[in-house]
Amino acid sequence: MLFVALALAGCSEDAPPPEAPAEPIPTVASSSCGEQGYFKASLSGALSATVDWPAEALTCESMRRPDDRGVRLRFSGEVSGERLAVIIAMPDLDAGDTGPEFDTIITVTVEGSGRFFSAPNLGSCWMDVHTNEAQADGTYLLAGALTCVGPLGEFNGDAFVEVSDLRFSGVADWEAT
Repeated sequence: MLFVALALAGCSEDAPPPEAPAEPIPTVASSSCGEQGYFKASLSGALSATVDWPAEALTCESMRRPDDRGVRLRFSGEVSGERLAVIIAMPDLDAGDTGPEFDTIITVTVEGSGRFFSAPNLGSCWMDVHTNEAQADGTYLLAGALTCVGPLGEFNGDAFVEVSDLRFSGVADWEAT
């Protein structure tokens, strides 16, 4: 009886109701590619996909190239359950430059797999840079379209990836190292 009395006493109206867990405050995801960021391309060969990443599905990074010439952009996102990264290096592009046919090296990797596909050298791919505008934070909004004369060969194999219709918009940072 004592046990039942204690149990009923715990249910009295004097006991404060248990607190509901606090609802998390929703946050707006910011993109490392800027509000206008996107990456689009068609891949065929060893990797076959139509890539269409809007800013919210995309991770972007940029930095000066190791020899301090030009800039390198890195875009990554999901394709068919795999994470792809595309690195675009433009050694002759400076902050604010726009125009056709900037020599470009492009590398496509399947993250975590050891598979790398890349242009063999400068002169195989070029970038038409449409936008290269300074932003308030010191970065640049950079947008363009890539053309390659041949496929990207695999570093550690004999496969290839053909890249076509590549277009992007992202953030370039000439101060990042």
